[in-house]
Amino acid sequence: MRAAEEAAFARGLEIDVLMDQAGAGVTRAVQQFFPRAGVCIVYAGKGHNGGDALVAAERLQREGWNIDVRLPFPESDCSELTRKKLAALRDAPAAPAGAHPSVGRTIILDGLLGVGTKSLLREPIRAAAREINRVRVEQNAFVFAVDLPTGLNSDSGEIDPDSVVADFTVAIGFAKHGLMADAAIDFVGRIVVLPLSDLEVGGGRNEIMATTQALAGFVPRRKFGAFKNQFGRIAVVAGSKGFVGAALMTGAGALRSGAGLVELFVPEDIYEIAAAAAPPEVMVKATRAYRDLPEERIDVWALGPGLGNANAARIRDLIARVEQPMVVDAAGLNILAEEIEVLQRCRGPRLLTPHPGEMQRLFASGKMARAGIARSFCEQFPVTLLLKGSRTIVAQRDQPLSFNSTGNPGMATGGMGDVLTGVCAGLIGQGLSLYDAARVGAWLCGRSAEIAIFQGGASEQSLLPSDVLDNLGRAFADLEIGIAL
Repeated sequence: MRAAEEAAFARGLEIDVLMDQAGAGVTRAVQQFFPRAGVCIVYAGKGHNGGDALVAAERLQREGWNIDVRLPFPESDCSELTRKKLAALRDAPAAPAGAHPSVGRTIILDGLLGVGTKSLLREPIRAAAREINRVRVEQNAFVFAVDLPTGLNSDSGEIDPDSVVADFTVAIGFAKHGLMADAAIDFVGRIVVLPLSDLEVGGGRNEIMATTQALAGFVPRRKFGAFKNQFGRIAVVAGSKGFVGAALMTGAGALRSGAGLVELFVPEDIYEIAAAAAPPEVMVKATRAYRDLPEERIDVWALGPGLGNANAARIRDLIARVEQPMVVDAAGLNILAEEIEVLQRCRGPRLLTPHPGEMQRLFASGKMARAGIARSFCEQFPVTLLLKGSRTIVAQRDQPLSFNSTGNPGMATGGMGDVLTGVCAGLIGQGLSLYDAARVGAWLCGRSAEIAIFQGGASEQSLLPSDVLDNLGRAFADLEIGIAL
């Protein structure tokens, strides 16, 4: 980050301009999730991180937000540029008369410290960080950390005991390595990457963050003369007694992600139930013999949700035999775990989508970090891996490790993975590689969950997989237009 800034300044860019760009981006991030004006409490340090936060506060004030600035240092100790931004905030038009910011939410901008902080927090920053965490709880406020939460090491992800707990972290330029550490997840929250055109980061990186910028162009507009056979015939092999819903949600995910045709293969004993409950667009078929399924005319397979452990040997044989791409989830993963070497002899490409428990059954890793698990597993087996979690990881041999940026804790409920399996299969059917389909699918489902909560009236407690399905269209639009951060 320092090298990128120095290169920009050497080209003649003024730091004032860069600060204005960063502050404008923070404002955009706030408004993406909270379009209605409310109360914004700004904690600004004496350096440029504080200046970024003050620029954002000025812009929010012009949009009707009620701003409360809290400085841990005397104003005279602040940098000249930070004092300049503070003065601009004071001179900016206040919330218009008659505005009622109390109807909006309370947010906090953490602009106390930026990158480069290595040691433990010192006073008065430590006291300010504690106050942010207290206000967050007492006022149910949402914290936006500018570049990184105060108290988090941007390189290692090491956390100070009093580190700010952020709900959103607006990473300036690119996501710093420490933001993606396992231990940092609950302090970083949702990562919003703010690319700045004047900051160029040279050299290759082994890890990337899946954002609209990184995924742009993967879902192109369709030609006017398009027809259904161009977008994939998807076979969903799923469901068992008591788990019909998993099969239906997988099929619906494939439909909502753009699949041309979706066929749902279920055991004979649940056929009537599944056929009656399935979306009318899904063709439901009774499975009499798994060994005959490879003869079906299929482009992409999605296997596992709600399948149960019956017929395990035949399911493993199916995973190994079919030549088309296959997304394997849930019971399919547990069946694989019993004979993991099957992955070495699969005739076609495979995308595995385990949650942490399933991953542990597939690959005993001890205390290895999630990123290390993903890398090691893909070095051992020729597959694409989507390791689900609060920071979903997509891995494939000879590809950068990719971290998903979207989503929220409301997704921690049964059925979300079934939707994701269907979405990934649908994207593969439209020509995406397994690696790109996994990255795009995770982004879309996470963004859809965000839309459901921040624009659709759902909450973290009420969010359902059906809400994600219902908002996938808006998530696609955000990705195609590139408006979401």
